[in-house]
Amino acid sequence: MLGDLPGVAGLRRSRWFRTPAHPVGSGPDFINGVARVETTLAPAELLERMHAIEAALGRTRPARWAPRICDLDLLAMDDMVLPDAATVRDWMALDQGKAQSLVPPRLILPHPRMQERAFVLVPLADIAPDWRHPLTGLSVAEMLAALPEADRAAVVPLEPGGAS
Repeated sequence: MLGDLPGVAGLRRSRWFRTPAHPVGSGPDFINGVARVETTLAPAELLERMHAIEAALGRTRPARWAPRICDLDLLAMDDMVLPDAATVRDWMALDQGKAQSLVPPRLILPHPRMQERAFVLVPLADIAPDWRHPLTGLSVAEMLAALPEADRAAVVPLEPGGAS
């Protein structure tokens, strides 16, 4: 559905991975993957269309980080930083409790928690291991290597080989 959106082309996706629910204990295992697209859409417009896909698939939002049928996140758009570097850094610095309870009032790019999440970085490494975080300067491969081995090992591929 993402590849069929007007203004979106060049869809490339990672393999699918089985991952523990996030936060731990919040539900059954998830299936995670990452897609890379080319788009003429502005970030907010792309996110809005991604939310429409979620709704079409039956997603409801009863509570933040509740079990869900589909969750599409906009992780990054090239080296764009939104709304500004100070705001992104503030959200990156939040502790887990505050990050779970607070909802950003607007889109933040890159995703402020991506560097902490193996369920994001393992699939992202399938298709963009050399992408660099515009604020930290770290590549996806470097961010992934910095995570605990147990976190990386919990992300289990469901498909052989690399990205498609």
